Amino acid sequence: MFDIYLIRHGETEWNVEGRSQGKLDSSLTKTGVSQAEAIARKLADLNIQADAFLTSPLGRTRQTASIIANHLKLPDLKFDERLAEVSVGSWDGLTHYDIDAQWPRVLDGSTHFDWFFRSPDGESYEMAVQRAKSWLDNTSGVVLAVSHGLIGRIIRGAYLSLPKIEVISLPVPQDVIWRLSGGKIERIALE
Repeated sequence: MFDIYLIRHGETEWNVEGRSQGKLDSSLTKTGVSQAEAIARKLADLNIQADAFLTSPLGRTRQTASIIANHLKLPDLKFDERLAEVSVGSWDGLTHYDIDAQWPRVLDGSTHFDWFFRSPDGESYEMAVQRAKSWLDNTSGVVLAVSHGLIGRIIRGAYLSLPKIEVISLPVPQDVIWRLSGGKIERIALE
């Protein structure tokens, strides 16, 4: 039994530039800082009594978690590699234009949602799903977790046992808290 509040990190400089971050990092923008502060306010309004406060070890999630922690009384922050973003290998840090220039036509026929898994040396969808399931299977209590866009999709999809096409097209806004509880996912919008 668990009650997970899943959060995506705030907007980063590379989000704005259209760069894939994967295992690399860029700092939060002013908007990203504001998003993290708004999430903290919403969590305070919800009066969540977390048993665990977890984050991906990557900088953008650590920065978001730090902002949240400054506004709330939470358990000590712990890092969990299973919450880290899916790596697209040598495509980490690149734009679609960069990828197409270095690997011509590799993205042909891909969609906005499935191109991540075309990288010749990135993490496969199946590997990411196993990581997400491992995290879900080993989570209990009330958990506040700060993660990323793609792995956040996969965590939610694994929780609901959705097929891949639905999982990779789930929305990944940076101003929402996803509550996973009782076999359902609730979208908690910020006001």
